[in-house]
Amino acid sequence: MPEKTITLINKKGLHARAATRLVQVSQQFQADTHLCLDDRSANTRNIMQLLMLAAPCGTQMTLKAEGEDAEAALQALDELIQARFDEDE
Repeated sequence: MPEKTITLINKKGLHARAATRLVQVSQQFQADTHLCLDDRSANTRNIMQLLMLAAPCGTQMTLKAEGEDAEAALQALDELIQARFDEDE
């Protein structure tokens, strides 16, 4: 299962709009993807689970993917996070 450590660099952290963008990108892939913080894990297709992580700016998390297009899903989600969910300058 490929995984990558990411850091939330957008100003508002993992809030509703950012979580919505994660869900939208995740739905483009067959892979099962999760965002993990400490002992908690959220399916990136489930906005409520993502919001329950309550992750502010600067939080380090692990992004995991499993399935036939796992690498592509991981890459797309990482790019979205690095682009600050397309919301910050």
